[in-house]
Amino acid sequence: MDYRIEKDTIGEIKVPADKYWGAQTQRSKQNFPIGQETMPVEIIKAFAILKRSTAIANFELGLMEEEKAEAIKYAADQVLAGKLNDHFPLVVWQTGSGTQSNMNVNEVLAYVGNEWLKEQGSELKLHPNDDVNKSQSSNDTYPTAMHVAAVLKLEDTVLPAVKQLLSTFEEKQNKFADIVKIGRTHLQDATPLTLGQEISGWHRMLEKSYTMIKESNEHLRELAIGGTAVGTGLNAHPDFSEKVCRAISAYTGRAFTSAKNKFHALTSHDETVYAHGALKGLAADMMKIANDVRWLASGPRCGIGEISIPANEPGSSIMPGKVNPTQSEAVTMVATQVMGNDAAIGFAASQGNFELNVFKPVIAYNFLQSSQLLADSIISFDERCAIGIEANLENIEKNLKDSLMLVTALNPHIGYENAAKIAKTAFADNATLKETAVKLGLLTAEQFEEYVKPEEMTHPK
Repeated sequence: MDYRIEKDTIGEIKVPADKYWGAQTQRSKQNFPIGQETMPVEIIKAFAILKRSTAIANFELGLMEEEKAEAIKYAADQVLAGKLNDHFPLVVWQTGSGTQSNMNVNEVLAYVGNEWLKEQGSELKLHPNDDVNKSQSSNDTYPTAMHVAAVLKLEDTVLPAVKQLLSTFEEKQNKFADIVKIGRTHLQDATPLTLGQEISGWHRMLEKSYTMIKESNEHLRELAIGGTAVGTGLNAHPDFSEKVCRAISAYTGRAFTSAKNKFHALTSHDETVYAHGALKGLAADMMKIANDVRWLASGPRCGIGEISIPANEPGSSIMPGKVNPTQSEAVTMVATQVMGNDAAIGFAASQGNFELNVFKPVIAYNFLQSSQLLADSIISFDERCAIGIEANLENIEKNLKDSLMLVTALNPHIGYENAAKIAKTAFADNATLKETAVKLGLLTAEQFEEYVKPEEMTHPK
């Protein structure tokens, strides 16, 4: 392999000749051979947005030549276009401040920016620290990139996925509005409701999750940039932070503001904990919905079987003809991962010591993984399962008629204890509620028919 020699404050080091990173990135590669989880591309792109914005701010403040600012912007745009993905190799399990990934970005942008300056015939040269990292520290750039990446991920990936499934459930609850079925609580028979009402509960869960994610997202709009090393803003112009936030907002089309207290912004990640809590809430809802679907679709002959779902693939390598609720299974596995990620994020965020939290990469990695997994699984569940949900009317009618809990409608007429006597006797005798009520002399057949109307029990007056 061909190498070139790069230098940093520690000394010289060999770097692959075809890679654009420098000495600090290479040292990180050598010093942290841990795992296969590389820094999320969303973080790298958020850094690129940040670096082009800091270049704009430094130029506007008279701290950087226009040519250098343009070179940084050009290089950052190459990153944002996905053209330099191979030059960001660092793993998550590195320094807890994310310094080495910040320097990875600085080194790559300096390399590409210098190539651009050379093409322009300029004699200027970018330095990774003095120019690309000007007025900054890893301690304020990494949390800034975390917040920018999180806001974009929630708004562009998670919320649209939830909205898609919401649309499907709205269509289903309207379609099945008049199908009366037995309700279930504690996995036992309960009073009737419509299939549409049951699905409306799923719909409202997602509506609430959507609202909570949007609300929590607002707290991520405050950015740490300008705090530099410990929150004092050392080596940064007093107006630097505001100008960077304006530039980021202009580029992304989203509103970002400078954090009111930079000491908080560097050492605390409570906004991320809060926002991920909303994602955990969504995961909990999706776990419940997916479980309901696979219970209701269980069978096809020996389960509940009140709904049918699409058969996407063979379900068994030994049992011919078996089809399983695999989309529900994928969703529930994602939910468990998100809940695990939430525990990791909460613990990591609690470890801010003095002026800096040094668990930033693992917080960012888990947050973005949860976001992607939820979005992907929700869209897959919608397109390969929810859209194809149909009502099995025969099973629904049978289960409704067989249920002993229709006896609840008799409470106002014969009292709780008499109604319970009918239910228990009917169960013991394997008889119908109507037959038992008449046999016990508690009601006439006509009275039973008048009082027990399942469709009216779903919309009591």
